[in-house]
Amino acid sequence: MKNAESLPLLLLDNSSMISVMNEGQFKCYNISFEEAKHLLEIHDEDEFIKCFSNPDIETVIFDYLGVTKRNFEYKKIRNMRPAQNAIVFKLYTTPSETQPIIQADDGVEAKKIQNVYVYCQYLVRIE
Repeated sequence: MKNAESLPLLLLDNSSMISVMNEGQFKCYNISFEEAKHLLEIHDEDEFIKCFSNPDIETVIFDYLGVTKRNFEYKKIRNMRPAQNAIVFKLYTTPSETQPIIQADDGVEAKKIQNVYVYCQYLVRIE
């Protein structure tokens, strides 16, 4: 079995987090955006596996967090290995309390219908 240093760090979203937790015991920590950015910057591109295909998550990573654009390998992972770690980007939406209407660049009206939020977690499989 590989040791923790050679296991790739997984990048997960809401649904991929659920799919990798099929077996084992896990510990999950909320982390700040600064901590998530630091973890992404101290590892090389080939030390990550991206387990999601949601472009909104990549927008969070590269545009909001300000991480240098990289092309992380994509792979569907079914189970995390013992001592493997992951950064989870959790998106959730709420209905908008107000529905302002704005004029888009091309003159069409656009209406706000929901708010999108994101937070980060650090997931560790301990056994």
